[in-house]
Formats: sequence, structure tokens, C-alpha cells
Amino acid sequence: MRILFIADPLESFKIYKDSTFAMMEEAASRGHALSFAEPGDISLEGGRLLVDACNLTLTGDKADWYRCDNKLRQPLAAFNAVVMRKDPPFDLEYLYTTQLFSLAEKEGVKVFNSGQALRDFNEKLAILNFPELIAPTLVSCDMARLKAFVRLQQDAILKPLDGMGGSSIFRVTPDDPNLNVILESITHEGARTVMAQRYIPEIRDGDKRILVIDGVPVDYALARIPQGGETRGNLAAGGRGEARPLSARDREIAAAVAPELKRRGILLAGLDVIGSYLTEVNVTSPTCFREIMDQTGLNVAGLFIDALERAVGTA
Repeated sequence: MRILFIADPLESFKIYKDSTFAMMEEAASRGHALSFAEPGDISLEGGRLLVDACNLTLTGDKADWYRCDNKLRQPLAAFNAVVMRKDPPFDLEYLYTTQLFSLAEKEGVKVFNSGQALRDFNEKLAILNFPELIAPTLVSCDMARLKAFVRLQQDAILKPLDGMGGSSIFRVTPDDPNLNVILESITHEGARTVMAQRYIPEIRDGDKRILVIDGVPVDYALARIPQGGETRGNLAAGGRGEARPLSARDREIAAAVAPELKRRGILLAGLDVIGSYLTEVNVTSPTCFREIMDQTGLNVAGLFIDALERAVGTA
């Protein structure tokens, strides 16, 4: 099988913890041919969707871990599977890439996750499809409404709709002396829509990442535990990752969300759960494979490549 990975520059990978690298390593171990490109390498010319992709070889050397040879312009349809692993933010360039993917899918190209799913299933707003699973939530750009929500909840989280890794997330209370300036900043003076959620104190026990592959939850979640008085558990914000077996509530949440993921063609999703609440549904480039694999021995990357093979019809 020929697999094209679309991602951030290879030199930016931290392979000791990178989920995309874990996928690549597993696919290569099975004899699949790997190629690599960045989103800007995709083009439409003469009615054909093309990509400037290189042949990717994993060297096994931690310091010099890849070779990217023979970069050629070729049809997207030349690949059995296209795996989109570009990190957010979900900006206009990201949007344009998903639209090109949708055109490619009309030509029979198999993209994971699909272009339409990436467009339609915003990682923050997606939770609104499951109101019974979420904490009190407001989505608005109106600073007065957001301030009233904070006053009602007494303790709230504010976050943009296009970020990742805990960036630009604020915990606020009604008496916070910086509340007005935080609202002005995060909404760009009322011009940008944000999400406000009631603060969930169980965050101290970890913000759990539950991976759902082809509609089936991985048996272990990664609890990302805030450190040093930090509100955020995200690993990128300094959180400590601890693999834990799924709880009964974790499985209940996954079972409620999985059918919608399958319906939308989402092969891989990362559900974020704090306490008993679903807080995000990550579909762009869900992570935490490596941490779970290293701590439990469970081959999460193998589960993903199994699912990819089934989806493409090579299993």
C-alpha cells in the first residue's frame, strides 16, 4: 500500500513522542511504501489534483531519522491512502486544503480524516452534537454575554475555536481584575467567536484523551495532569501524561460519540474528557499514541494501521 502523510515539516517532529511518527513506523514495519508532503505541496492543474511528494524512508537513527528522496509531482490518486496530520490552527489555508481533499475524494482518493469531516467537525464546537455529555457551555463573540456567563458559573474556562495544545485558554472568575481585558483579547474586541465552559474541578485528576479508532475506543486513555498550579493539563502546556484504563463513564462517552464519528467518516478521533464531561472532539491530528504505547505496551499505532488497511481494503 502507498501511504501519503500530509503533515508539518519533518524537521519539526519530536519522534520520541510524535503520534504521526508512530504511525509511519508501524506502516513501514508492515512493508507499506511511505511518502510525505506538506499541505502547500498540493495543487490542482489541468483539472487534476497533484502533489509534490517525496519517498520517505525511516533510517532508525534517532538523530537523523528520515530520508526524503525523489520529490516528484504526481496525482493524489496514485496513493492508496492520504493521511492528514497537519496540526491546527484551522486557518484559511487549512480550510482550502480540506476543500482540495473533497475534490480528490470525488476522484476516488481515500483521505483520513475526510476533508468534509475536518471542515464540519470543529474540535471545540463538535461537542455541541452531544449536549447530554457536556458541562454548561456558551459560544459567542458578545463580551457582555460571555461576562454574564462567567458571573452565572462563577468559575469558567474561555478558549478560542481554532487552537491546540492549550494555547490561549483562560480560567476566569467574576472578580478577576483582568476579566475585561481577557475578554477583549480573546474575542478580538468582540470580532471573534469563542467558547466558554463551566470550570470542571476534576481537571486536577487529569484531562483524559480517549482515542477512538474506526469507532472503537482504545482501552487506555492518557490523563494529562496539570503541574505546578497550572489550570491546563495539555502536554504542550507542561502537563504530565499518565495512561489509565478507561472507566465505565469513559466508555459510555465513547459509545455515545462513536456512531457519529463513523457516520462522518472519521477514522481517528481524540475525545477529551474531564471528570464525567466531554470537552473536545479532536479530529485534525489527535496525539498521545506514543505515551500510551510506552506506558502500557499496547500498540496503538498498530490499531490505527489495522483500521487504515481495512478502510482501504488491503487488510
